[in-house]
Amino acid sequence: MKKSEFRECDIYAARIAALRPFPKETLKSLREYYRVGLTYTSNALEGNSLTESETKVVIEDGLTIGGKPLKDVYEATGHAKAYDFLYKLTKDEPVAEDDILKIHRLFYGQIDKDNAGVWRKVRVFISGSHRVLPVPEKVPVLMAEFARWMAANEGRLHPVEFAALVHQKFVYIHPFVDGNGRVARLLMNLALLRAGWSLAIIPPICRHEYIATLDKAGRTPAPFVRFISDRVCETQKELLRLMGQSIALDGEGVKRANDEGVNEGVNALLNVIATYPGKRANELATLIGKSVQTVERYVRTLKDSGKIEFRGAPKNGGYFAI
Repeated sequence: MKKSEFRECDIYAARIAALRPFPKETLKSLREYYRVGLTYTSNALEGNSLTESETKVVIEDGLTIGGKPLKDVYEATGHAKAYDFLYKLTKDEPVAEDDILKIHRLFYGQIDKDNAGVWRKVRVFISGSHRVLPVPEKVPVLMAEFARWMAANEGRLHPVEFAALVHQKFVYIHPFVDGNGRVARLLMNLALLRAGWSLAIIPPICRHEYIATLDKAGRTPAPFVRFISDRVCETQKELLRLMGQSIALDGEGVKRANDEGVNEGVNALLNVIATYPGKRANELATLIGKSVQTVERYVRTLKDSGKIEFRGAPKNGGYFAI
């Protein structure tokens, strides 16, 4: 894809780079923030029932959640361990097959010790997709080729395009019996981290678009790359907001794209309120995968336009579509 396709992401990346180096305490806080955010969203995309706040309790306090499947808890703790390992792979050496195996072993070890960190030896299928995956005998060869492709193209392609293609190519091999989506998103974000970029968070509300563009990426990867580019931009904007920075950009085209991104979030929140009436801001934040501060900003926009209202007492009321 043309570099102009990533203009908005490039501008935000430059704005973030200008804030570096972050103080040690700030960097630690940001890593912990995205440790919870990425773990929650990535697991939620696969049907994990833990909310974002429950995910935080599980991985930061080491507590289980009453009434939640133990597998969901293990997915949270395992993903957090794999996320931590990513920061050990941001050196100059190319990402190797052993690194990929370790990422999976960290994530999947508590769930299925025998298949954790091992290339699959059975056929697997992607639910909801007609794509035929490689036979298990081809997986070791394909993963060796995949590692070589990563080494050859890192630094040659735009970081966002490279990260999106890492995700797509890995998923199309599906080298593990389970956990391929989680590992694909971890590898995608590792590619971004190695390039000095911020992460790409895919909220659960985007699941349909995510799966649809990924399924078609074998024929034409451009829509999936654009989808990931949008997710990178949204995460960059969230990071700038967390740092107290403006996200306003010069240039009409980029400003329009930014406005559309905000409108997308506002419309998504309105749809969630219509579907789940009576929810409070913190509950809505969990449902759309945004921070409470972002949701409160969207709520103000919707209230000002007369599309929602708050009903009930301040302590136990919630928002309703009008």
